[in-house]
Amino acid sequence: MITTMSPLLKKRWISGAGTTHSFDEVSNMVSLHSRTNKIFIGSDSFLTKKRTCFVTAVCLLTKNKGGRYFLYKDYLKTNQFDILSVRITEEVRRSIELAEYFMNTYNILPQDIELHLDVSPFAAKNGTSKFSEMLRGYVQGYGFGCKLKPNAWASQTVADKHSK
Repeated sequence: MITTMSPLLKKRWISGAGTTHSFDEVSNMVSLHSRTNKIFIGSDSFLTKKRTCFVTAVCLLTKNKGGRYFLYKDYLKTNQFDILSVRITEEVRRSIELAEYFMNTYNILPQDIELHLDVSPFAAKNGTSKFSEMLRGYVQGYGFGCKLKPNAWASQTVADKHSK
């Protein structure tokens, strides 16, 4: 169980519209949304010579009404995450951390949270493919559902857009 939540509380949360929100505001919106809809969480990263940008997004999608999302960014030294397996595992860890917080704090059932992993399926034979089953098991071990590329839109589209 991941228990250190103070880092999430201190993050600068931004909506898809570009407005800043406190973590409490985002959490309350997630809690209300979860009463009737699934929560989608995805993380992505972007590596440059000087730093790695991690983005974690929580997406609230309402059928036939559209959706909204909130995210935070972290910039860390590149040399900590220049190995693909370490960076991809950190993306998944960040998504699990956020999902577990919502589950434990707001009694959201694990099956009502879906994590989107920026990882290709094993059969795709891409750079991240060899980690797909391990990372799927990591997520499912917490009881959450997960999607891989090309169905992982919360990570592959939303988080990716803000990581560059």
